[in-house]
Amino acid sequence: MFDIEFSRQAISFLKKADKTLAERILSKIELLKTEPVGHDAKRIVGMEKVFRVRVGDYRILYTLSWELRKILVDKIDKRARVYK
Repeated sequence: MFDIEFSRQAISFLKKADKTLAERILSKIELLKTEPVGHDAKRIVGMEKVFRVRVGDYRILYTLSWELRKILVDKIDKRARVYK
């Protein structure tokens, strides 16, 4: 099992998002605890240990630390804005 931490941006996004979207995103994040690099996770080119998963039109960017068994959810946003 991996521990999950959230950045300020991720917490802020989840607070502002509607309840259904927030629940979908949180359920996807919960799956990362047991399978941090699932079949739908992609590594971000040029960024070491940073992955992304999709939830509809939204992307969750997270940093994975195998040594500490931790996942830091860096950003959550729509595809057009998340990579900026």
